[in-house]
Amino acid sequence: MSMRRYWNEEIETMSRKDLEDYQFRLLSEHLALAYEKSQYYRQSFDEAGVKPSDFKKLSDISKFPFVNKHIERERQQKKPLLGDMTAVAEEEVVFVSASSGSTGVPTLSPFTKKDFEEFQDVQSRLFWAAGMRPNDRYVHALNFTLFVGGPDVIGAQNLGALCIWAGAIPSDRLLFILKEFQPTVIWTTPSYAWYLGETAKKQGIDPAKDLSINKIIVAGEPGGSIDATRQAIEELWDAKVYDFYGISDIFGACAGMCSERNGLHLVEDHILVEVINPDTLEPVAEGERGELVFTTLRKTARPMIRFRTGDIGTVNREKCACGRTHARINITGRLDDMLIVSGVNVFPSDIEYVVRNMEELSGEYRITAITENFTTKFKLEVERALGNQEPKEVLAEKVSARIKARLGVRPREVIVLENGELPRATHKAKRLIDERNGGF
Repeated sequence: MSMRRYWNEEIETMSRKDLEDYQFRLLSEHLALAYEKSQYYRQSFDEAGVKPSDFKKLSDISKFPFVNKHIERERQQKKPLLGDMTAVAEEEVVFVSASSGSTGVPTLSPFTKKDFEEFQDVQSRLFWAAGMRPNDRYVHALNFTLFVGGPDVIGAQNLGALCIWAGAIPSDRLLFILKEFQPTVIWTTPSYAWYLGETAKKQGIDPAKDLSINKIIVAGEPGGSIDATRQAIEELWDAKVYDFYGISDIFGACAGMCSERNGLHLVEDHILVEVINPDTLEPVAEGERGELVFTTLRKTARPMIRFRTGDIGTVNREKCACGRTHARINITGRLDDMLIVSGVNVFPSDIEYVVRNMEELSGEYRITAITENFTTKFKLEVERALGNQEPKEVLAEKVSARIKARLGVRPREVIVLENGELPRATHKAKRLIDERNGGF
């Protein structure tokens, strides 16, 4: 079993035509389910003047209305506990995850027993693609409290790995586990992987020599797909980094890197992806950057038809060198994190690419968005690397020039701090502070 190349070879390597035919059959049934069983979707489709019978080819999904986080939250509050987007009775729901969002009102993601089992089979598939095998020891260092990524450890168990349910425990305790049990795989965020490695070194533990981690799975931030960030973590740990992507509104990880690490394979037998211009809501050209829109194909507890994720990225539908045919996505950042500076779209991940590629810097950074003369500007704080003695003004100008060369715009100001002055993240890093219009 451990020698096989794919978790589900038939699904993962089917031809593009067969995959799209399969998606069409699933989605035809899924749209009918949503219309017949969900109060919200029946009303929404009727108001848009569209019915499931109007779906005659995959591109016809564009006839159906979008949903977003605001609608999801609104419909849940309209009919507590699970809302009227659901297509099953509450008695059929066996698990819910929750995401608080910016308003603090938790939005629940419900699963039937079948939904949950398929969710964990997907996790097994992604773990397998990243190289996890039954002889691995896996540490699940993600928050279990209502977080949709919490149960993903079951996917590793189903694969046959020895699983350690660590959760979001203090770093000292986690390092104790890593040293005593010598696990080979861990999953956390890119920021925390870096922080944990730095913390280990401060305690006299060399992550590359004293620990057995050879694979680090990261998610929750774009860093795992930024070459410089990934390489920095890999050098610190002497381990390969694999980026995963998940979305609480559907299920945990739904895309992940394979051995090629050239984009994240989306599980297209569960999700149909579109890429749209967030302003015009029209499709962008193949390979161009836009907002990802997901449609579930088989999650029955709550279908999500044309869900605007708010994530900006690209889709590559070419067959991967690993043999998998499912599309690969690359996430640039969140739409609500994007700054428009002098007409240029700026994402924290674009800044990170520059900062992580400069040996003169520690790799830590913080962006502050401000308003100046009624336009958006940004200040950038960075840290000098240990041992760097360049004058701060020289280093600041160097950083500013690199940003200009990559993005076409300069920061309003670059502030160079000493190594260790910026706060380190123990979960998701907060890289952007918005001080426009009062900010936060």
